[in-house]
Amino acid sequence: MDGDTTVKLSRSDAPTVNVALVIPRSGSAGIYGPSCEACAELAISDLNDTSGLFGRQVRLVPVDGSRTPAAVAADIARMIDHGAIDAVTGWHISPVRKAIARVTAGRVPYVYGPLYEGGERTPGLFLTGETPSRQLLPAMDWMKAEYGIDRWIVIGNDYIWPRQTGAAAASHARGNGVPLVAEIYVPLGTQDFSAAIRDVELTSATGVLLLLVGGDGVAFNRQFAATGLDSAVPRLSPHVEENMLMASGSDSNHGLFAAAGYFEALNTTASMDFAAHYYRRYGPAAPALNSIGESCYEALTLFVALASRAGSLDIAAMTAAAANLTYISPRGEVTMCGNQMSQDVYVAEAIDLEFEVRARISAA
Repeated sequence: MDGDTTVKLSRSDAPTVNVALVIPRSGSAGIYGPSCEACAELAISDLNDTSGLFGRQVRLVPVDGSRTPAAVAADIARMIDHGAIDAVTGWHISPVRKAIARVTAGRVPYVYGPLYEGGERTPGLFLTGETPSRQLLPAMDWMKAEYGIDRWIVIGNDYIWPRQTGAAAASHARGNGVPLVAEIYVPLGTQDFSAAIRDVELTSATGVLLLLVGGDGVAFNRQFAATGLDSAVPRLSPHVEENMLMASGSDSNHGLFAAAGYFEALNTTASMDFAAHYYRRYGPAAPALNSIGESCYEALTLFVALASRAGSLDIAAMTAAAANLTYISPRGEVTMCGNQMSQDVYVAEAIDLEFEVRARISAA
């Protein structure tokens, strides 16, 4: 950078381990930001209350992930060049991940929390999120077994994750002998779903695969329920979480199902302990616990587990440390398979403003 006199720090001698936390502040995904930040801060507080990492305190460096992928990646690249960060984590959509991965590859570890489309192999990138083959597709099978739903229509945003997840759903449906009736993709920020809802009626779909992010999903749910279709056509989403239930309103949540590795209503010891810990820290007015916020806690937990096992932040050492790594998280027992976390997934039904877990899909 011309005229830049910043001296690159020797990070191994720095007093803190600095981790860029990339989360959305605005836009369709902005609804998730407060939960993501709260869960990430809880993970760091837990760590720093003990011995930190390598005897150093860990510090989060917030980065707004709701901007263009190029802008976010440029910020990350600048911080790496200046020695200002040692690692990257957070919740952000797949185009942002791909842009960040191009500047972190082989330089600093990057632990990505969200569910995603699968297939990521960037060196030094580790993933905790659910993928379609372990999340949405088994949930589709469960919905067919429980409710006979086999004529699905996909309604999603128009970017990598919904497109590739929709393609996986289409292949799965064809393999079961009942192809999808339609796939509809709309830009992020869409608020008028009248045309998409008409297509649900015209195609005689018996189920909607909802691949909409945050505020877009809220707008769809309200408009869908207003037509009365919610009583006849269930919706299944890998992305709907507790914040979206509250924003949609109880009248819009009938017939809505979600699949995820974590729900606040998950009745396991690990999950209940995590929820109690979270609300002790932040109080009853805290942002709602949900799979997306918890994924930031999950990603930081994995980062610490990998670095501790490796004894350093060296990417090769951390990659070797991932082999067969198993630990207990709020999601229960999780295991690394290559650079991807393997975990149980649950199907839950929205009842008013909360979820009730209906089924467990084992990772085994």
